[in-house]
Amino acid sequence: MAGLNSPTKQTHHRSCHLCEAMCGLEIETEGEQIVSIRGDKNDPWSKGYLCPKGNALQDIHHDPNRLRQPVKRTADGWEKISWEEALELTADAIVAVQKKHGNDALGVYWGNPPTHSHGTILTMLPFFNALKTRNRFSAASVDQLPKYLSSYLLFGNQVMFPVSDIDRTDYWLILGGNPVVSNGSITSAPNMRGRIKAIQQRGGQVVVIDPRCTETAQIASAHHFIQPGGDVLLLLSMLHLIFKEGKENLNHLASFTDGLDEIRSAVKPYPPEKVAPLIGIEASTIRNITHAFCAANSAVAYGRLGICQNPFGALCTWLINVLNMVTGNFDRPGGSMFTNPAYDLRQIAKLITGGGHYNQYTSRVRGLPEFSDELPTATMLEEVITPGEGQIKAMLLLAGNPILTTPNGSRLDEAFAELEFCVAIDFYITESTRHADVILPPTSPLEHSNYEIAVSNVAVRNVARYSKPLFQKPAGAKDDWEIIVDLMRQIEKKRGGLEGVIAPVKHAFFSKLKPDGIVGLGLRLGNQDITLNKLKETPHTVDFGPLQSCLPKALYTKNRRINLAQPLFLNDLKRVDEHFFAEAGSETNALKLIGRRHLRSNNSWMNRYHRLVKGRNRCTLLIHPKDAAERAITDKQQVEVSSKIGTISVEAEVSDQVMQGVVSIPHGWGHDLTDSHLQPSPYNAGVSVNNITDPALVDELSGNAVMNGISVEVSPAA
Repeated sequence: MAGLNSPTKQTHHRSCHLCEAMCGLEIETEGEQIVSIRGDKNDPWSKGYLCPKGNALQDIHHDPNRLRQPVKRTADGWEKISWEEALELTADAIVAVQKKHGNDALGVYWGNPPTHSHGTILTMLPFFNALKTRNRFSAASVDQLPKYLSSYLLFGNQVMFPVSDIDRTDYWLILGGNPVVSNGSITSAPNMRGRIKAIQQRGGQVVVIDPRCTETAQIASAHHFIQPGGDVLLLLSMLHLIFKEGKENLNHLASFTDGLDEIRSAVKPYPPEKVAPLIGIEASTIRNITHAFCAANSAVAYGRLGICQNPFGALCTWLINVLNMVTGNFDRPGGSMFTNPAYDLRQIAKLITGGGHYNQYTSRVRGLPEFSDELPTATMLEEVITPGEGQIKAMLLLAGNPILTTPNGSRLDEAFAELEFCVAIDFYITESTRHADVILPPTSPLEHSNYEIAVSNVAVRNVARYSKPLFQKPAGAKDDWEIIVDLMRQIEKKRGGLEGVIAPVKHAFFSKLKPDGIVGLGLRLGNQDITLNKLKETPHTVDFGPLQSCLPKALYTKNRRINLAQPLFLNDLKRVDEHFFAEAGSETNALKLIGRRHLRSNNSWMNRYHRLVKGRNRCTLLIHPKDAAERAITDKQQVEVSSKIGTISVEAEVSDQVMQGVVSIPHGWGHDLTDSHLQPSPYNAGVSVNNITDPALVDELSGNAVMNGISVEVSPAA
């Protein structure tokens, strides 16, 4: 750490933590100021690639709105307080609420940023367990919960995510994903545009199935529009053809995979001619895609947010895995594979949760299933507003902004205002944390070290990277993990009894070992010959090579076998039939609303930085020219978009890049609450699409929120 905060110029190397790509950065500093941020050309992983978000790190670090010490809400506004007072006040309130109303009276919600902080990941689960509440929610259930469920049932471990081996594939089928913009979510890699071009240059194909002609679709070999939610029928129809034509081939999986006959029987009712009118893709096209997929030397199907956020998210995720397996494209180069991570998050999940569990209890109001001690976030609002035993009376928010990012945010905003107590571990006063009585701000991400525990488990190559702090943290400041373990100790001490006795021991353990020490132990137990000290000495990403076949040894199922014919999924096909075929031919003037993501955005808090939001307005309603003409809507006109939940006003963007009958609004905007410390953006506050998404709509298997394919009416604004 020698030389930190020196007035002389220094060059630092670390990875970007703003999305899953883990791009290598070369950051030049002068004293406490960041002079420049560039892509690290010497990094073997990203090779100098850097998307626009990386340059915004300096805006985040130097942002005057970022909190640097605890605050409490008073009648006269926010007041700075000491850490001692903040922790004491918070612990007293949590213990009091749980003593008065029961343990489940405390709700916990955590957002996306902790995924990119090893300090938070390694301490928050012990903390949540210590809080003893069943009302735990996270961004996972508005995002990737179907993938957790599928991985748990098929492979025995919720974080055993298959990854598309795109650097060696000859055919990449993408359903509801936009890797050029996301940098390959749960198939993570820098420069996805370059990687897609590389597939094409070696004679391969990239085919995109999406209701919008996304940035990925625009450079793909082919793009096909599909009705929102129709992916499940497409996948069933592809499997129908594969079995009908005798093209199934489990390859080396045959010796440890069961259920093929049950799958063959289950997909018989879905020939292309039957599903084509319902999904908007011609039967001949379904046949061509299936034949090309099977004929390729290597192929891999990949699905992301577009399938996870529809009513059949878990089914789609399962079917994608089945498709990759029965075509012989699983656990082999160019197909769907598993990483061999230096720090194996799967081992940690096995240790903490047994690899996962499902439906051990249900939510109080609606009876939706838990998954690994989390309830679907779509139930959070009703758990706050519905009286009775177990009603949420207090909330702990950990780097999350659910009022902007979860269904029916405007109603959740009203509900949070009625809480008896709210505390946030966050360095911003946001639309959600403005309801907090106390805010506990961690250090800037550039003031502490980091190891990408989660994302390195889903990279397209086996890589590892330790990032040193750029700046020494200010005197008295606390890292995220320090806040968590300090608050855990305070709460357990106040409860007394055995917890009070053990609390100092637990605190001493985490304080002595620290997250870096835990990472060091994990690396020694991991899959690569690397130590933490060696990583600290290496300024760039360490690349251990391409993905390797690892099955059946790597399976976590009890019998080390894969059962494709999961009853939970097979039984859900009845719901598919009821949803599509019972409603076939029904006429409606409603449009189907889908989301979208931009390269310059990821989380709601990224929409306030000039270098990310400058230029044209990107928070618009994409609408097809024919749909616009039918409603007398013109480009850039203000329109009203209404669902059964509410109405929002947004600027129209007339474009044939969205299919007829579908409209699109991006997620994470709506910074227009006047009492938020973050004043309305001087560039574009945007509008929150989640003021019209419906928490009643979920994937019934996983409980994941449905945020794609919502019926809406669109008309010119009054």
